[in-house]
Amino acid sequence: MAEWIIGFISQHGYLGIAALMLLENVFPPIPSELIMPFAGFVAARGELHPAGVVLAGLAGSLAGTLPWYWAGRRIGSERLERWARRHGRWLAVSGEDIVRADEWFDRHGTKSVLFGRLVPAVRSLVSAPAGISGMPFGRFLLWSAAGSALWTSALAATGYLLEERYTAVAGWVEPLSTAVVAGALLAYVYRVATFRRGP
Repeated sequence: MAEWIIGFISQHGYLGIAALMLLENVFPPIPSELIMPFAGFVAARGELHPAGVVLAGLAGSLAGTLPWYWAGRRIGSERLERWARRHGRWLAVSGEDIVRADEWFDRHGTKSVLFGRLVPAVRSLVSAPAGISGMPFGRFLLWSAAGSALWTSALAATGYLLEERYTAVAGWVEPLSTAVVAGALLAYVYRVATFRRGP
């Protein structure tokens, strides 16, 4: 899996990074914890510029927040939760996930958008309660960009530093990355298979 991600990023460059990060925020087939370090690794090999890697990751991440923000803004809390209870299996989202994200936003307010971008279980869905609460779009983008920039920069830097030691760690990077993606896919299949439609 590591070689596939590295090859995809090498072939498609910044656009590939942005596309993977967008998908990760809407429907997480490959987590950002794999995408951005490998993007940083490609940059360390001289194929991409490190700043461009971070900007591409940031752009994709921000684009991925917009569907959830606008869903919250247009649909509202009750209808979004009801939709998730009935149809959320395909995006691996349950009504309980919407409720938890809403509670997170209620507890932490505006800063939840900033810090929520750093928390894997909250990262995507924190955008929905921001929209539900009527958080101004400009402020939402600002705080989302700040949190996403921290996250993507840290992950890309990890991959950039890994390049010098890749020969030493290659033996476990490949099976570990494959296990992460396989685990995510199995969790998705399990959630779809055991999903119970709500009222």
